[in-house]
Amino acid sequence: MAYSGGLDTSVILVWLVEKGYDVVCFCANVGQGEEDYEAVRAKALGCGASKIYIEDLRAEFVTDFIYPAVQCNAIYESRYLLGTSIARPCIAKAQVRIAQLEGAKYLSHGATGKGNDQVRFEMCAQALDSSLVTIAPWRDAQFIQKFKGRVDLLAYAAEHNIPVDATPKAPYSLDANLFHTSYESGIGHHQITQTVMPDRLSVCDCYCRHAGEPHGGPQ
Repeated sequence: MAYSGGLDTSVILVWLVEKGYDVVCFCANVGQGEEDYEAVRAKALGCGASKIYIEDLRAEFVTDFIYPAVQCNAIYESRYLLGTSIARPCIAKAQVRIAQLEGAKYLSHGATGKGNDQVRFEMCAQALDSSLVTIAPWRDAQFIQKFKGRVDLLAYAAEHNIPVDATPKAPYSLDANLFHTSYESGIGHHQITQTVMPDRLSVCDCYCRHAGEPHGGPQ
């Protein structure tokens, strides 16, 4: 299972364990910032994972994905440098490798049933190993019936002693890696709505936002 340590994937992990699956978690380091991977490891094991792999994919991400993207000038709609998009095949490749190593028959992820990430992860997995079956909880009728939103997820987390950040959900989310930082918002998408976003808000930062920083990973 692709695991981030957040609310959705932690709830999905416990839900899968309850359904009888032996869940091996996988967390990828693609340079997403100050992540406490030991806390992620402890949380996954505490939620019922039998094992967790934390893979440092930064070098592979730069050499096999970022460099080719820059070389071919991969830009979407003249402004988006595909930083999130190109990270997904890198992550999916490692997930398939670990599934094969563990002899797993299934993959799982926490991508929503209406977004692009589910397609990115699942198409990559099918291309690399068509024998693997993907369990996508956010497309599972039983899961969706049980969890209609954040309130239901938080209630389930409290019931199962899953440690989560219970603060109100921000009106935006961000995705960061060595290549970029991108933001997505709900209310901010409406052209008429005026909303205050953080000072760091941008569609995409520089090609390698951590370049030159001590914690920036491979240069």
